[in-house]
Amino acid sequence: MSAVIPISNARKRYAWRAFALLAAALLALAFWAGGRVGRDAARADTLARARSSAELKVLSLLSELQRQRFLPLVLAGDEQLANVLRSRDPDLIAKLNLKLEALNQATGASVIYLLDTRGVGIAASNWREPTSFIGSDYSFRPYFQKGMSEGAAEHFALGNVSLQPGLYLTRRIGRADRPLGVIAVKVGFDALEENWRRFPDTVFVADEHGVVLLSSEPAWRFMTLAPLSAEERGRLRDSLQFGKAPLEPLPLLAAADAPRVADAREISASLPGVQSSQPYLHIAQAVPSTAWTFHILAPGEAAQARAAALGRATAMLLALCLLFAAGLLLYRSQRARNAAAVRAAARIELEETVQARTAQLRATNRQLQSEMEDRWRAETKLQKAQDELVQANKLAFLGQIAAGVAHEINQPVAAIRSYADNAEVYLDRGQAGPARANLRAIAELTQRLGRITDELRTFSRKAARSVGPTAIEPAIDGALILVSGQLRRQGLQLRRGPVPAGLAAMAEQGRLEQILVNLLQNAIEALAGRADGAIDISVADDGQQVNLCVRDNGPGIAPDIMAALFTPFVTSKSSGLGLGLLISRDIAADFGGALRVDSRPGDTRFTLSLNKAPQ
Repeated sequence: MSAVIPISNARKRYAWRAFALLAAALLALAFWAGGRVGRDAARADTLARARSSAELKVLSLLSELQRQRFLPLVLAGDEQLANVLRSRDPDLIAKLNLKLEALNQATGASVIYLLDTRGVGIAASNWREPTSFIGSDYSFRPYFQKGMSEGAAEHFALGNVSLQPGLYLTRRIGRADRPLGVIAVKVGFDALEENWRRFPDTVFVADEHGVVLLSSEPAWRFMTLAPLSAEERGRLRDSLQFGKAPLEPLPLLAAADAPRVADAREISASLPGVQSSQPYLHIAQAVPSTAWTFHILAPGEAAQARAAALGRATAMLLALCLLFAAGLLLYRSQRARNAAAVRAAARIELEETVQARTAQLRATNRQLQSEMEDRWRAETKLQKAQDELVQANKLAFLGQIAAGVAHEINQPVAAIRSYADNAEVYLDRGQAGPARANLRAIAELTQRLGRITDELRTFSRKAARSVGPTAIEPAIDGALILVSGQLRRQGLQLRRGPVPAGLAAMAEQGRLEQILVNLLQNAIEALAGRADGAIDISVADDGQQVNLCVRDNGPGIAPDIMAALFTPFVTSKSSGLGLGLLISRDIAADFGGALRVDSRPGDTRFTLSLNKAPQ
């Protein structure tokens, strides 16, 4: 594997300079793109809002027109109007004036009036007012002329009496070949224009000549979308349609570089009361069923500026986050490369060190193997010595209990000799019954001798080191067989508590008997010369452990002996070696148990605790 070369300081500086240039370019691009995206989004939002507003306002204008168009249509078929035109009866005219006045108030029209065939007003809803249309001549008005010739007309104009603009709707009364007159309805849009003024957008409606008819800006009324020719301006003034209005063009300037967006474009406009022109989004939409065009100027510069600033801030923030992440990656990359180089150098050094240490370890391993073999041999010798020591302890006990066992054997042997002689006499006499009884007694004594010799042979044999479930009561019986002679010879009392049926512990019978014989032998020696000497053997089962307790009422263990009781060669007996209790404790530990002692004058207890065998 090739070693990693650390990054030099010059290469680091070059990398960071390149990163700084890239960061500056990215920030500049983010500033430009964020502003552009923000402006485009704001422009699209303004366009969508303006289009929606234009559609709603056109619908409201159409609704007003349709509502007013039905009035002259209905009145043209009213026989009362035809009767007035035919008769010119003052009473009928008065009644009609009242009717038209009521209709005007109910429908919200500006004026409703009736013209005869000469264009003179006969009846009107404003008959009470000084500016009443009754008696006025409107024969020059296009709406009268067209209504008489075509049957219906719509004409927007400035009133020559009221001087208020409005849409004139007319219907002919009577047949085309015998007309009686015209019913006219003037519709005003003051309420509609007032409603438009409550919104931030500037709106206006222009006719087919480009003359503004309705507007949220009153000063723009009767101005034009584009300059009119002198001939067209003169014709409109002569018709008195817009009175003496100058018909000047609107203060609207299309931006030279403004992109066209469908039916929208960006323009600059100077609104009344505003010193400088402001940019607007201009949307034009045709008004159905008329020759009019609806226009809306939506202010968007402030929103676009805010959106551009927000877009720039967002883009710059994202760019800074990206640059921070990139800078962090560059920094970590340089650190990782340097660290990799350091690790590579350390790995090479480590490999060399490992090779040297491996050679040392091989030599040390060979030495350890040799020492382990020596230790294994030593442990084998130690184990063998321990086994021999245990066996020697057994043989020592056998020497101590030999006298008692000899007494146990002599009595049955003497009895056997007596029973045999008697049986011979009985046989000579021909008394088979008594002879047979003596032979049965001899057999029982022989079995007793066999149990004693079997126990001696079992005890003296080297025990196996395996541990398993071991019945408690047979182990106690075997130990008592070996020491029963000593107990009788010293006249000691033995109290043996009950053992739960089938109770077993994790042990090995031969070594368990060795512990019990050791404890019983110590108790017998401690009670030497006492007339009231007694030994108690009890067994307790606490569910987890089996506790065997050997108690005597001897003088107790001296404190100096008690402190080192389980130390080799510590004993209070002149002929003892001080190994019995040590061997017993080691055997108990090998079983997984423990041997404890509690001694005071008149009460010495040795407690052997063993793990209970599973049932």
